[in-house]
Amino acid sequence: MKHNASTNAGPRDGFQDKLLQLIYNHALGRALILPFTHPVISKIGGYCMDSSLSRILIPSFIRTAHIDLSQCELPAGGRYRSFNDLFTRRLLPQARPFDPDPLTLASPCDARLTAYSISPRRVFHIKQTAYRLEDLLRDPKLARRFAGGTALVFRLCVDDYHRYAWPDGGLRAHYRKIPGRLHTVNPVANDHFPIYKENCREYTVVRSQHFGTYLMMEVGALMVGKIVNHHTGYTRLDVMRGQEKGYFAFGGSTIVLLFMPGAVELDEPILQASARGEETRVRMGQRIGRAARRQ
Repeated sequence: MKHNASTNAGPRDGFQDKLLQLIYNHALGRALILPFTHPVISKIGGYCMDSSLSRILIPSFIRTAHIDLSQCELPAGGRYRSFNDLFTRRLLPQARPFDPDPLTLASPCDARLTAYSISPRRVFHIKQTAYRLEDLLRDPKLARRFAGGTALVFRLCVDDYHRYAWPDGGLRAHYRKIPGRLHTVNPVANDHFPIYKENCREYTVVRSQHFGTYLMMEVGALMVGKIVNHHTGYTRLDVMRGQEKGYFAFGGSTIVLLFMPGAVELDEPILQASARGEETRVRMGQRIGRAARRQ
């Protein structure tokens, strides 16, 4: 089963974008929002969303986010104990099947995807903001390995499925956690703050079976200070394509995939949309490209 990519945005996206534009496009709004980007605020919000009282938010969220509970695993006890219990729900395996071709590059999550080229100087641009891989990774030697490669940015919104999976199997060779602030990952914030090098983030390097060495990074966002990755205590670990890597708690967030030069060939609709500055809606497991054909 394959899902078609789309660039459509729903009314919920439009309202959220307008609200964040109102906040981030004015100096007063940016000043007022800054204290809320501190990780402590996110922890407090997390405690609230973990409480049983937060269950009162569940019905309206299911309705406005159009969540199909028939695709979800039944929660323990038959009901969601808190809002975060719903937010971190698991879908049934058949709801997000991975493309069966092992040479296919599958999306690791439900998100809005944009593709960027990494320059030989290890820089890629999101709108007018330049990101140096050294700043993103805090590791110049590792950054050099991805010079001239490809960066894929998957932006998750609150109504997306917030669990994510490995796009290809292989050996997990390196893991790192970088503390930071928690700006929203909506594109409007990127116009004023270099969010991907300021926000808290975690990344893993995988020596994969079909795409060379790739890097998978989770970026925390406003009210999403909790990135839950499985098996972080192991230095080296075999991972499988489609295996769950972890999940985000409440809010929107981002996953970044970095590939070395010549490793992937992205599907043309995604390249064309990215060139226009548009995001493409994708779902976990759907094809977004394939392993590059070697000469």
